[in-house]
Amino acid sequence: METEIQLLCCSAHDIRSLAKASVDLIVTSPPYPMIVMWDEVFSNQDERIRAHLAAGEGHDAFDLMHKLLDKTWAECDRVLKPGGIVCINIGDATRTIDGDFQLYSNHSRILRAFLDREYAALPDILWRKQTNAPNKFMGSGMLPVGAYVTYEHEYVLVLRKARRRQFRNESEKTLRRQSAFFWEERNIWFSDVWYDIKGTPQNLVNKSARDRSAAFPFELAYRLISMFSIKKDVVLDPFVGTGTTLAAALTAGRSAVGVEVDRSLVGVAWDLLASVPEFANHYTRARLIRHMQFAAERTQEGKPLKYINRHYQFPVMTLQETELLISDVVEFMPAGTDTLRVEHADVPQADMVGVWDRPPSQTRSVEKRCKKIDLQMPLRKTGVEQCQLELDIQKKEE
Repeated sequence: METEIQLLCCSAHDIRSLAKASVDLIVTSPPYPMIVMWDEVFSNQDERIRAHLAAGEGHDAFDLMHKLLDKTWAECDRVLKPGGIVCINIGDATRTIDGDFQLYSNHSRILRAFLDREYAALPDILWRKQTNAPNKFMGSGMLPVGAYVTYEHEYVLVLRKARRRQFRNESEKTLRRQSAFFWEERNIWFSDVWYDIKGTPQNLVNKSARDRSAAFPFELAYRLISMFSIKKDVVLDPFVGTGTTLAAALTAGRSAVGVEVDRSLVGVAWDLLASVPEFANHYTRARLIRHMQFAAERTQEGKPLKYINRHYQFPVMTLQETELLISDVVEFMPAGTDTLRVEHADVPQADMVGVWDRPPSQTRSVEKRCKKIDLQMPLRKTGVEQCQLELDIQKKEE
């Protein structure tokens, strides 16, 4: 199975290289209006925003910031296929402007932008990002009425363009069955509040790059991609930043397009992608191990799973999981100055097939390997240099 990862350095307002109705899923986290760290990003695009902020006119600045985002949402609508899904991670802003503290509801403004385009709003997700700050209250502490609720959550808006997607030919149906998730994963992934994904910065990129991007954790992007797309689908992130969505799509066996206007962040994203293939194969094995641990616990409790996955020969809870196949990355190479070609295995990992029936000592050795995996995706400089070298050679040959 072949996929492509494309990284474009251009404005999210005008992705002209992408054809109409060419994308199956959009997963992104835009700059958050009315959050101080992104004031400059918005103000550089419209000087009126800077003037409104200086004059204490918060709502006027908020409105202009979202009008800039609306241009990106228009492009997303153009390239998304009917039946395609949009997942937007966005936080509301709390801010004091001219001495007046209030909340600026980014999620409701973006939701309205898509509803006005006749998108169907699907149940959203609250991503609970707990903070370790010792003083969590805002305002006047214990005195009413000037104390305020502290925000420790962000939204993942989920929207669908037109009616529900249909899988009509046998090839699509097969890929859909192989893209199934485990029953126990579904119970966590499709809950309306996510507590298990931490919002602390991961060790993916340097701190200065994180500070200039709206990076979310790898697990958040991987989960959304697995929930709302199938293998070989095309995933778009118009605010790709440090490349987390591209890394997650590559791991999940999807094609992806990332758009980033900041050229320095594009370099960071390329560095990240160079480290992904090895990590991806470790990550998917850990996912398989977790399922086998779940199955073993159920069996020990006298609640054995009644179906067998035909690829791995381990038990699964439902008939829909019997064709689930998590593909390894087997080849990863440049296919142009802005594209990587990725080859995924069409067969299960040999070291994972039949693990369920192996002696306990062999099963534990596989489990120990997975526990040693560093899921923070450390960058390997040699991999980065090799990837860049191959890109340079190909460019010269062209």
